[in-house]
Amino acid sequence: MKTLKSIPAEVFAKDTVAMVMKNNPPAWFSTGPYSTFMAIMYHMPLFVKDFNPSLLNKPISMELQDQKPVVLITGCSQGGIGHALALEFASKGCHVVATSRSKKTMKDLENNPRFFLHELDVVSDESVKNCVENVIEKFGRIDVLVNNAGVHCLGPLAELPLSAMEKTFNTNIYGPMRMVQAVVPHMAARKKGKIANVGSVSTTLPAPWAGIYAASKCAIHSLTDTLRLELSHFGIDVINIVPGVITSNIGHSAISNYNQMPELKLYKPFEEAIKERPNLWETSKTTPTEVFAKDTVAAVMKKNPPAWFSSGRYASIMAILYHMPIFVKDFIARKAKKC
Repeated sequence: MKTLKSIPAEVFAKDTVAMVMKNNPPAWFSTGPYSTFMAIMYHMPLFVKDFNPSLLNKPISMELQDQKPVVLITGCSQGGIGHALALEFASKGCHVVATSRSKKTMKDLENNPRFFLHELDVVSDESVKNCVENVIEKFGRIDVLVNNAGVHCLGPLAELPLSAMEKTFNTNIYGPMRMVQAVVPHMAARKKGKIANVGSVSTTLPAPWAGIYAASKCAIHSLTDTLRLELSHFGIDVINIVPGVITSNIGHSAISNYNQMPELKLYKPFEEAIKERPNLWETSKTTPTEVFAKDTVAAVMKKNPPAWFSSGRYASIMAILYHMPIFVKDFIARKAKKC
């Protein structure tokens, strides 16, 4: 870090050790040059953080002209967000490439000419390459990529098998990045395109029993922000899609995965509370998937789509909680998740 002013490592170490050794250490500690400035920047609106004078003359991103937009969506199994997004994009006149690990999970779309169904496993380099090549061969381009495929991971971090963590990260983080790296060259060649990455409102208030899932979605939010800046030069818009609590079958898959894990030891007394967490997606208080899909597609298809789009139950309140002090968020999370 020769070009930036820095503090000696021993000064940083002295301040840090003093904080860590307190009877009641802080949940967050930062020191050194730019730490205060960066903390202020962290809470600035995205357009302020993104501002770059050299991009003022950037051409307007993807314009929907004569040809129908080609939309590739991952994770389109029936009963989930991806399936609803596929239906909504199709209703707007798009060519929709609906993908899933098995076509059987998209059976209801099989005989509908508005859809091109393709099997895709986002954890496989070969599967991703094959899918993208087939779509390009059939349509000649990909206008919109929606990275929706993901898995939930339930359990206390101290007892969660590392294999479960790896599976979650491979699907939720590396999966979208495989898709991005496969699709971006085609979009960059045309100087237009849109990439929408589906995150989660759970990142605004990380709570017990779903730490790995929240961590994977935090990573996606961060990667999306970086991609938005890196790809703007190529006329590619990148959007963070942040669902609130949406009606979905993700709760069923979460419990199914949890039941295959080793029996808990330290956290056995909390097992009932842990299993209750996925019920959040199955109550009558959730936002219907088709309502979320309609709002999301409308946002993505704008000429100048937002950098961040959040919709669904609890989306607004979670955004407010995000800016609350850590002790407030900790108190709410402990009460809500019974830990």
